Amino acid sequence: MSVPLLKIGAVLSTMAMVTNWMSQTLPSLVGLNGTTISRGGTSERIALYPSPEEGWQIYSSDQDPDGKCLCTVVAPAQNMCSRDPRSRQLRQLMEKVQNITQSMEVLDLRTYRDLQYVRDTENLMKTVDGKLKIASDNPRTLNPKSFQELKDKMTQLLPLLPVLDQYKADAGMIMRLRDEVRNLSLVLMAIQEEMGAYDYEELRQRVLLLETRLHSCMQKLGCGKLTGVSNPITVRASGSRFGSWMTDTMIPSSDNRVWSMDGYLKGRRVLEFRTMSDFKIGLNFVQHLLPHPWAGTGHVVYNGSLYYNKYQSNIIIKYHFRSRSVLVQRSLSGAGYNNTFPYSWGGSSDIDLMADENGLWAVYTTIPNAGNIVISRLDPQSLEVLQTWDTGFPKRSAGEAFMICSTLYVTNSHLAGAKIYFAYYTNTSTYEYTDIPFHNQYSHISMMDYNPRERVLYTWNNGHQVMYNVTLFQVIKTSDD
Repeated sequence: MSVPLLKIGAVLSTMAMVTNWMSQTLPSLVGLNGTTISRGGTSERIALYPSPEEGWQIYSSDQDPDGKCLCTVVAPAQNMCSRDPRSRQLRQLMEKVQNITQSMEVLDLRTYRDLQYVRDTENLMKTVDGKLKIASDNPRTLNPKSFQELKDKMTQLLPLLPVLDQYKADAGMIMRLRDEVRNLSLVLMAIQEEMGAYDYEELRQRVLLLETRLHSCMQKLGCGKLTGVSNPITVRASGSRFGSWMTDTMIPSSDNRVWSMDGYLKGRRVLEFRTMSDFKIGLNFVQHLLPHPWAGTGHVVYNGSLYYNKYQSNIIIKYHFRSRSVLVQRSLSGAGYNNTFPYSWGGSSDIDLMADENGLWAVYTTIPNAGNIVISRLDPQSLEVLQTWDTGFPKRSAGEAFMICSTLYVTNSHLAGAKIYFAYYTNTSTYEYTDIPFHNQYSHISMMDYNPRERVLYTWNNGHQVMYNVTLFQVIKTSDD
């Protein structure tokens, strides 16, 4: 009866080794694919990603009079590596291994329990066997009393029958599990063969090299013009109808913290999540209690500090997360506040702070500007205004706004059917009306900001935290520029 137990132990050991192998392997499996960068009529192939759905795409389109290559760049969705077919296949295998392992554990526990029962009844079986031999050799010794004793002992052995039946069923399960393990082994061998002869450390080094080349490529990308917005990606549904959430627009990509600020008026509680995954499930966060309450939802995290508008004032505050202190605060001269010049959705959204590839910005308006949107570039250290532009666009007619590459983009509404329909270029002090539709899935946007580090739009949409990828028309800088 102990043989099945030994077999199960051996299979469990094998499954543990398979699970361990896969857990060590999976983080290293990344799609090693491709994109193209054009320079001066030639093309350099860099192994990155294969399609617009899976990574940064740089499409050659034309050259300007100076010979620069004009390209379209499509920003990717996040977590591209998880879309690699081999990664998906391995995750499915891991789930299958986990299911088999659980079945093995249940089978092992049941076998151990039943084996103990068999061992406990061993002496009883020997006694019954001895009495049966005596009765068989000398039937006259089997009197009514002896017969009743033998009958009672046989009754005690009856529960052994379903145990033996279960052993038969378990034997069939072991055969099926053995076949599953054999199939898993074949699939794993095929994946290993498909991956080639590289060991995992070499693969990891190749991935790091490709990431370095990708960042180098991105550094050479000049700022571009927004030409499209992807479908919305709902990250989480939490909080009230109005709020703000963001990641740092400047710190290294290794820092994945997410900040959330629920509400638009008199709030002081900022939640800092360790990673985007933690934010999605609402775990692993710390709380910052601001010394002054905020107004609106136009906050931004820039280089480790939170910049926000102080409640019932046009004062901008720079709050440093690490030291949990206010580093500087300054009045934005002439800026309307307390719902004097908000976006069309209201919510004391008079002053909207934002960041892009070229620094820190404030979008607001003043009485002398007749309620038209004013853009000011700020010094991140002192909060002094470095330069200001009057766009001529009425702020109350704007649903929301954000900056990309020193250009202000304005939506025509915060409700369903919204689109990006006005752009002001600070580099040339000119504007144009655009027609860039996007899906306003939950029909009430109260915050919309661009993150230049990730090249995505963050929005708070009716109690939902939503992201959009963007498509930019960009210029590739060459070494001669």
